[in-house]
Amino acid sequence: MIGLGKIMLLLGVFFLIVGLILTFLPKFHMPGDIIIKKNDFTVIIPIVTSIVISIILTVIANFILK
Repeated sequence: MIGLGKIMLLLGVFFLIVGLILTFLPKFHMPGDIIIKKNDFTVIIPIVTSIVISIILTVIANFILK
């Protein structure tokens, strides 16, 4: 059994790598995301993107945990 400290360290490294990758990738928007643009102000509400990512992570977690 792997210790809790090692699991936490591996999760931290994983999230660091994912964060760095997402920082340098171009931003993408799916149809259904809300984008509000004013003069010098832009608000992006990624509703559909969040739902899709949630579904994908749920499926992956179910395969790993079963």
